[in-house]
Amino acid sequence: MSANGDFSAVATAASHSDPIAPVIFGVTLILVAALIGRHLARRTQQPSVLGELLMGLLLGNVLAWSGYELMLVLREGAAVMDMTKAALSGLDWPAAARLVLGEERAPALLELLKGPQGGEYLLVVHAVDVFSRYGVIFLLFHVGLETCVSDLRNVGADSIRVALIGVLAPFALGLLTSWLFSPNGGYAQHLFLGATLGATSIGITARVLQDLKKGQSGEARIILGAAVIDDILGLIMLAIVTSIIVTGTLQLSEIGRTIALATLFIAAALALGPYVIRFLICMLRHFDEMEAKIFISFVFAMTLAWAASLVGLAAIIGAFAAGVLVMDDQFKPWQCDTCRKYSIKELFAPIEAILVPIFFVLMGIQVKLEAFLDLQVILLALGLIVAAVAGKLVAGLGVRGRGLQRLVVGVGMLPRGEVGLVFASIGRSLGVISTEVFSAVVLMVIVTTFATPPLLRSLFRNGGQLQDSETPVAH
Repeated sequence: MSANGDFSAVATAASHSDPIAPVIFGVTLILVAALIGRHLARRTQQPSVLGELLMGLLLGNVLAWSGYELMLVLREGAAVMDMTKAALSGLDWPAAARLVLGEERAPALLELLKGPQGGEYLLVVHAVDVFSRYGVIFLLFHVGLETCVSDLRNVGADSIRVALIGVLAPFALGLLTSWLFSPNGGYAQHLFLGATLGATSIGITARVLQDLKKGQSGEARIILGAAVIDDILGLIMLAIVTSIIVTGTLQLSEIGRTIALATLFIAAALALGPYVIRFLICMLRHFDEMEAKIFISFVFAMTLAWAASLVGLAAIIGAFAAGVLVMDDQFKPWQCDTCRKYSIKELFAPIEAILVPIFFVLMGIQVKLEAFLDLQVILLALGLIVAAVAGKLVAGLGVRGRGLQRLVVGVGMLPRGEVGLVFASIGRSLGVISTEVFSAVVLMVIVTTFATPPLLRSLFRNGGQLQDSETPVAH
């Protein structure tokens, strides 16, 4: 029987039971792991993302080493998706597996997928992939919700300098590190690792500053302002790198076209977005406030994500733009003194609480600890960690205001967190980051995210106290 015949037989056998049952089990398993990881992280006063990521890493490796077939397939989730695309384009499954995995790894995965549970494994992998992609979109939508356009006009010269240095320095160091420790990776990998190192996850630093009651200090305002600009610059850099990889060219004309396209898209979204939102509000003014906010925000975010993808940009750029543009103040038809106020963040919190952890646990599952048995992978991971730390600490040199602590600002920009993981996952989906390199990137994300809170607290204990909220900030 042919390979395609084997898969048809598996699908037929799986159809005798409820086809959604294995998906429910697989997704629930991941959510339970996320819940445990989040609980342990909060008990140890660590960011939730780290608990979810580490729980996925533990779950994926322990169950895979014990021979649990579903976990073995989930660890190869990206490869399974690529195999499916290749098979749908006309290749038979063995050829698709060899194309994606190579001659050595292909037989083992094919054996699992051709087994009695192969059809169910495919269903779970595809469902988890879809859920995780939605999770990334809502994650960037949430980042956009926390970004105020008016604040961008008042971030000050210090924040602009810190953001520019904090993107360009890690990008250059990331390029150099990838070239030194992984010379066979190609320019596409070098570019993507540089872009990943340029990212910043400010949520972790913001929480530490809030716990220390320093959220309104001069350093905090510089860090938060720089992080907003950093996000935008990072997304533009992601768009440029992605375009270069897709087109396979480093021509300046193509880079200029991508920059122009990204700028035009953001400008068009900022200019036309409010009118679209007002039109949707007018159309749904007879709906309940909660329904209107959910439907309008969801449709708007998905539309901009789709539009960004349509013009060749990453979908997360559109989701981020949607979050920036949608505001509670726009829903005036429902504003009254006696009405229950539903903020957009509150309404989307349950969706985000379900979908985003799936992404983080899945990223942890797909980290293969055995990859670190390779000395080259270890050296690459160490090099990325050094480059990631040095690149952001240098960003503190952008601070010019008197009495402001440059080291505090640099340390505050250290964590890569969820943003770094999103960038790395996109690079892997494009086929420019291997499983081994992805594992090295995840280790860099874990180290920089873990290191930031204790480093900031140590600076405060050792006399590097932040200044009070009256500290002057250069504008």
